[in-house]
Amino acid sequence: MASIKDVAKKAGVGIGTVSRVLNNSGYVSEETKSRILQAIEALDYTPNELARNLLKSKTGLVAIIIPDLNHPFFSTFCRLAEIELYNAGFKTMICSTVEIGNREQEYLDMLQRKIVDGIITAAHTLDNDAYQKVEKPIVALDRDLGPNIPFISSNHEYGGCVAAQKFIENGCKKVMAIKEAGFISSPSNQRYDGFADVLKNNNTKFIMMETDWNNFDYDYTSKIVYEYLNMHPDVDGIFTSDITGIYCSNILQDMGKRVPEDVKIIGYDATFVTRMCRPMLTCVRQNIPALASACVKTILQLIDGETDVPQKQIFSVDWQLGGTTL
Repeated sequence: MASIKDVAKKAGVGIGTVSRVLNNSGYVSEETKSRILQAIEALDYTPNELARNLLKSKTGLVAIIIPDLNHPFFSTFCRLAEIELYNAGFKTMICSTVEIGNREQEYLDMLQRKIVDGIITAAHTLDNDAYQKVEKPIVALDRDLGPNIPFISSNHEYGGCVAAQKFIENGCKKVMAIKEAGFISSPSNQRYDGFADVLKNNNTKFIMMETDWNNFDYDYTSKIVYEYLNMHPDVDGIFTSDITGIYCSNILQDMGKRVPEDVKIIGYDATFVTRMCRPMLTCVRQNIPALASACVKTILQLIDGETDVPQKQIFSVDWQLGGTTL
């Protein structure tokens, strides 16, 4: 297998000149560049990616930290972000923090040791101080980690407002919100603030119930939903996450209630799973492609040393109108 030294010898130049051509950095005359490219082709030389990145003081890796790859929002986000990173010349390391409390800190430690060039984080197990101590490129999804770390989010408060308004338009008298009990404050929680404000202002009864953070186990969620619905049999509207919304639809029908005639359901995110059930779930839809693209663009700007990077980017939400509302 040919080495960069072999290429330099055949082209009659120094190794540094070959390196400048490979990395497209520094001036090399067209005549010399042509000789080097001919030597590369003749020797069938494949540049060592790791070595090339080390010359740039980069690893070519970006880590994405998420709570759980099994969640359809995060799996979709990672798939889209990985494609964009690959097209930009970076490989992706997917890091899931599910069930192990110190994983998020370990991934931050990796960044400090220069194992990755940057981190896109959507995890919620560490407080903001842990991230503020890291003097490396970080972008946060649905987390405001402080003034030095750009964050990207949907307009969750508006999402909660339009969901509440839809229940009112559907004539609901008592609406239940089923939310996850998070450890760390997140802009995504603002959906429930907007939701509650609209219902209060319109004198519509509502109750807030909680499930464990990031626990979508069928047996657990089914048990909790059964308990909540038995505690409040007069509920005629439910606002919750996509997966829990599907569970609610199935359980209500098992209990002999009609969806949407007796109980309306609105999910949040509008991930692909909501289109795989009948009736299809009505949802507030996050623009996951736009969120992924913004996160990738921002982390690449930070890695490149750009300073004119927006601190906050908020994306609008819209509707997926399904069959769980009228």
